[in-house]
Amino acid sequence: MLVCIPRVLDAESLEAVVARLEAAGSAWIDGRVTAGYQGAPVKFNQQIDERSQVAAECQSIVASALERNPVFISAGLPNILYPPMFNRYSAGMTFGLHVDGGVRIHPHNGRKLRTDLSATLFLSPPDSYDGGELQMEDTHGMQTVKLAAGDMVIYPATSLHQVTPITRGVRLACFFWVQSLVRDAADRALLFDLDNAIQRLNQAGADESARRTLVGIYHNLLRKWSDT
Repeated sequence: MLVCIPRVLDAESLEAVVARLEAAGSAWIDGRVTAGYQGAPVKFNQQIDERSQVAAECQSIVASALERNPVFISAGLPNILYPPMFNRYSAGMTFGLHVDGGVRIHPHNGRKLRTDLSATLFLSPPDSYDGGELQMEDTHGMQTVKLAAGDMVIYPATSLHQVTPITRGVRLACFFWVQSLVRDAADRALLFDLDNAIQRLNQAGADESARRTLVGIYHNLLRKWSDT
């Protein structure tokens, strides 16, 4: 399930993150330092050092926005969030086809994190660079995503995906992984659809008893499928 989420960052938060990244200087390092054996040969970008002050400041802004975003909560059912990371692609840079590692080590507490979902939060206006599309394979074939600054896409971390080469400009983005409360992607999709249907029925003022029953079904399924 691929879900595009608009306006994860408002204008003020977006400006704050971008300003910090553009002034980061030596905090930008070779992106291959965090790539696995599969990703390293096809990864050509830069990213912010996870241990830097600018990383901590930007992570705080993004994490706060995610906590307040109902679509992200509904679609991802987040249990553990890998601290958001930040990358930069300039002319000639790319990240070839790869699958994200299934388990990562949380940089703050050393615990293992299962990567159920991958997320990319776009930070540069799409007309400020050419190339740099995020492409991923799903059941409908190869999907191409290039969103407005402040918008985000989440998709199964099992997907084969890539960032196409930049031919003009600079692409800034935030990326991270989510260990969901619900491990199975199909179960998460059913819960997301059910939650959306309930919200629409609430807005329409549909029969209260029926809505209450559906809410009960949602939470009983979540209880049944949840890992926690």
